[in-house]
Amino acid sequence: MEAQLDPMKDDLPLMANTNYMLVKHYTLDLDVDFKSKVIEGVIVLFFETGSQYRKTNSSGKVGCQSQFDETCKMRASEPCHVPVTNVSARSSKTEGNDFAVCGKGEEDTSDKNGNHSNEEQASGISSSKDCCDVEHPGNKDFLLVLDCCDLSVLKVEEVDVAAVSGIEKFTRSAKQTNVSKELENLRNQIVHELVTLPADRWKEQLYYFTRCSQAPGCGELLFTTGTWSLEIRKSGIQTPADFPHAIRIWYKTKPEGRSVTWTTDQSGRPCVYTMGSQINNRALFPCQEPPVALSTWQASVRTAAGFVVLLSGENSAEPVELREGILSWYYYVTMPMPASTFTIAVGCWQEVKQQSFAAAIQTNTEFSLPSSQAEFRWHEEICDHHVEYPCRFQNPAARLQAVIPYRVFAPQCLTELCEERLLWLVPQCLSAAYNTLGTHPFSRLDILIVPSNFSSLGMASPYIIFLSQSVLPGGNHLCGTRLCHEKKNKKNGLKKAARDWTEEWIKKNDLWFSYTKKLKKNEKKKQQELKALLRWKKIKKKVQKKEEELQVLRPKKESTGEESESGASVVKHGLKAEKIFMQVHYLKGYFLLRYLARTIGEASYLTSLRKFVHKCHGQLILSQ
Repeated sequence: MEAQLDPMKDDLPLMANTNYMLVKHYTLDLDVDFKSKVIEGVIVLFFETGSQYRKTNSSGKVGCQSQFDETCKMRASEPCHVPVTNVSARSSKTEGNDFAVCGKGEEDTSDKNGNHSNEEQASGISSSKDCCDVEHPGNKDFLLVLDCCDLSVLKVEEVDVAAVSGIEKFTRSAKQTNVSKELENLRNQIVHELVTLPADRWKEQLYYFTRCSQAPGCGELLFTTGTWSLEIRKSGIQTPADFPHAIRIWYKTKPEGRSVTWTTDQSGRPCVYTMGSQINNRALFPCQEPPVALSTWQASVRTAAGFVVLLSGENSAEPVELREGILSWYYYVTMPMPASTFTIAVGCWQEVKQQSFAAAIQTNTEFSLPSSQAEFRWHEEICDHHVEYPCRFQNPAARLQAVIPYRVFAPQCLTELCEERLLWLVPQCLSAAYNTLGTHPFSRLDILIVPSNFSSLGMASPYIIFLSQSVLPGGNHLCGTRLCHEKKNKKNGLKKAARDWTEEWIKKNDLWFSYTKKLKKNEKKKQQELKALLRWKKIKKKVQKKEEELQVLRPKKESTGEESESGASVVKHGLKAEKIFMQVHYLKGYFLLRYLARTIGEASYLTSLRKFVHKCHGQLILSQ
């Protein structure tokens, strides 16, 4: 597929074969080095066999055959890499890291960027024929494909999860029939039992994910890296069911990697953060990018003392001192989400101290719901339409929580301005979101004023919102409008994500900032009309200047949401440079929703929207 892409079309390839193997959990163990501008570490991926393989296997057909044929065509002359077997250079830097290294003591022949020499390649797999035997199609090894770009992959190995003490509880239902495959089947059975634990056992699940990720390796895996992918295989393994379901990857980012930005904040101090790259997170860690690959994750991030690590995790992490001058931060999520929602920001951020939580709750008493919406809140049904996780819509206390815990961070020179212009607005915006759309999907919120090179006014991720410094001089209106806009994106676009990234406009809905200001009916209507007029003038200019093909809400038309048999697909115009700053899709979405609201009335529209949020949360949706 990679060789067949037309670079002139600027489509973003999603290479991962999610229909054959699906990541269910990531465990990351990372070090942030500001001197070299590199994030280095280990990631462990836990898999389940994908839907396409289960379907073809149950019908008696040989699974994944078309994927092998497709891969052979793509990689006819591409060599495979021999995995590095010694990463002692890293282990000396990360004391306290419990990850075991399964090495043979050979010398690391990679260069400073982690690239392998020609001599190393020649000494190992000589051609792609070993990975994809065209002459003997029945002997083809299964190939796991991950999305990966701008990364130096050092080593890939299978994880011996069966070596974890106490793991026996996950093997009771295992039925072994083939003695020669008994241990391999046992490991995969353990992973299956672990990733399918009930939601009320999430703490136990996280504990064993951690223990398994620290288990020793039990054999290195062959891998090769392409422009957009990391391909992994195990010699002799021909099906996803037999492929290792827990693998460990040693890697490091590159300073020029496009998923993160290394810069300085407004106080002149170094920082790094994910700023919504076109290629998402594939240059931060190997992953499965397609939205269908919903997964949980946990991450330990180490950095020098004085730096604060913010991640899109559901816990408010506190640093742990590993040794003098080195701190570790641990975050996790229990709600499965696309890998693209993983967000990190490391810098010398200062917390802008908030009012007490009790005072924030008191703020909520100034807001009230129309009786019809209030009645709906009390009669929300238990949701059973998404994958199982500790859902806040099923938690009675969460359903009554108008203001969730929040923190505000900023560079030191902007803390006073944030306290004056932003801090007091947060509980009002949270209350307005709750009163308009219902239960907060996430349990907490961090807000960060990002460096001045940030190219947008704001960006929402689970549990964290990035705001530009540009919103601060604009006073209460601009701060509040942007904060409500991003908070709404969190509820609309992250809790119910678009199944196809070309339909990003779905998360847009601009109605409820007026609730935070408690405007009178006539004032609110005037403000909405003025906003509509300004946006109408803006969209008229933009549609005249931009390519017509880029303005289409559904550029893939009837094939929207479709993918190949393996799960690979493309994001139409995903790499088009001018599309980053295009607002035509969002403006068209705004006018479509405005039309609906005016047609059926605002009260009916908001009620329908609340029902839609409740019915579709935790799911991937299309515009249809």
